[in-house]
Amino acid sequence: MVIAFAQPQQATLVAFRGSLIDFVDDPFYTTEQDSVRYIADGLLVVEQGFVREVGSFDRLHSQYSQIPITDYSGKLLTPGLIDLHIHFPQTEMIAAHGEQLLEWLEQYTFPVERKFQDSAYAEQVAEIFITELLRNGTTTAVVLASVHPESVNAVFEAADRHHLRLIAGKVMMDRNAPDFLTDTADSSYYDSKALIERWHGQGRSLYAITPRFAPTSTPAQLHLASKLLNEYPGTYLHTHLSENVNEIAWVRRLFPESQGYLDVYDRAGLVGDRSIFAHCIHLTDAEFQRLSEAKAAIAFCPTSNLFLGSGLFKLTHAKSTECPIQVGLATDVGGGTSFSLLQTANEAYKVVQLQQQTLSPFQALFLATLGGARALGLEDKIGSFAVGNEADFIVLDARSTPLMAFRNPAISPSSLSELADRLFSLLIMGDDRAVKATYSMGKLVYGG
Repeated sequence: MVIAFAQPQQATLVAFRGSLIDFVDDPFYTTEQDSVRYIADGLLVVEQGFVREVGSFDRLHSQYSQIPITDYSGKLLTPGLIDLHIHFPQTEMIAAHGEQLLEWLEQYTFPVERKFQDSAYAEQVAEIFITELLRNGTTTAVVLASVHPESVNAVFEAADRHHLRLIAGKVMMDRNAPDFLTDTADSSYYDSKALIERWHGQGRSLYAITPRFAPTSTPAQLHLASKLLNEYPGTYLHTHLSENVNEIAWVRRLFPESQGYLDVYDRAGLVGDRSIFAHCIHLTDAEFQRLSEAKAAIAFCPTSNLFLGSGLFKLTHAKSTECPIQVGLATDVGGGTSFSLLQTANEAYKVVQLQQQTLSPFQALFLATLGGARALGLEDKIGSFAVGNEADFIVLDARSTPLMAFRNPAISPSSLSELADRLFSLLIMGDDRAVKATYSMGKLVYGG
């Protein structure tokens, strides 16, 4: 399949036929019948980029018979996938060999990120990065750029060209990194401030204030990050938390006055309802509880956690009734090994299995769609086919490879149990080949 970045459609009212699946509630806390909306032969009606109506084809087709209808019968239409944590500058170093987190950063990550002071290079990689998101059905991503403002401008500009919703920010790090990658507390504040004023709320762009992780920021830098959050309501805080046991020990040495890793961010005023913490593998019970109370979100990064040997995220703890936390899936490229959130869900299933627990296919898809949207506080815009939402959606082909065609019949599932089996095969066997088309605000941006 070739990339096809489409021109904006001329019609203001269009429709798409296929098997529609989205969520009206959280399947971790409700039954499948109460959380999953499935229409075996459905019609998604889009007006000027927003969802106008969703229903069965039989009920709606006569009402919309005069408008263009794109027929994806036999395919699954789901909301666009949401990647809650990914490193844009690490695109070229995906699958760099092994090592544990801290050694991997020193050997691979930091030398690559140095290149992003060059605007032309940053723009080249940004185009490749956005192309890979679209190829894999990702229509919203929370992105770390490099320390260089040029990298932030490049990725926002590329996303804007292709109508994507992007949340991104300049990495802030004023210590414990090579000289060619460090800023200062003051320069990171002023650079971030200028980027926020340029990009936050422009089109579909939103800004995330992004201290890389506690070891690479002084207390002064973390406090200035908090100042930015207070000065610019609606921005996000995006960083790493409790990924690696050696990292946690390092944080303890650097911040001896704190009660733990999360407390470092809490003391700086960085733990709130717009905070996104990636990994969170080795949290204490008290830290789980604090994240729940603060309504902060966790980005679950299974391919990266396995690849770097970091550990197994306690998903069932995070989604418990005792301390419920908003969780979304994240590829974490380049520690993560694939841009595909289908493959990420595959690994998430295994991470949970290794803890003698289970993750249903509906729960996995929820994490990649409405779960991610709720984690971002954007469920009124993305993550489902709710009327009025931005029409970001993808077309999935459960018969996209010879083996998948053998595994899955051509006929659409007629019940939730049949749908669960079809969806599970997609999550376990699927990758970018299963993404037949990607639409952003009703416009075709990949495939066809």
